[in-house]
Amino acid sequence: MVKVFVSGCFDVLHSGHIRFFEEAAQYGDLYVSIGSDKTVAALKHRPTLYNELERLYMVSALKYVHLAFIAQGSGKLDFLNELNEIKPDIFFVNSDGDTAEKRKVVETLGIRYIVSHRIPKDLLPIRSTTAIRQVLCK
Repeated sequence: MVKVFVSGCFDVLHSGHIRFFEEAAQYGDLYVSIGSDKTVAALKHRPTLYNELERLYMVSALKYVHLAFIAQGSGKLDFLNELNEIKPDIFFVNSDGDTAEKRKVVETLGIRYIVSHRIPKDLLPIRSTTAIRQVLCK
């Protein structure tokens, strides 16, 4: 079976995340790398709303996810160790997660790089954690 790899914080789990997982899983078995609390705090300059174990539990429970785990590395490429262990066929990202650095690393390893463009399911609204946090933190 084809292995598909995604990476992210997945704090404030929402319909946009579920749709992202659904899209990625259409290509094969989905492996989800979740940023650790320490990594999220360093990258986002704020603590998570849900700790890494809660996020792991929620993401693992989704039907589209074959396997979820907490990335052991740090920084924007915190998933490199797991990427080398899992050896996915595809690395799937949202357009806002697409970076030249990430693309280069992934393609250098011979992994197909696919960018999703946040297409909501049916008539659902476009969701992002940033927009949700802005409403919650008012």
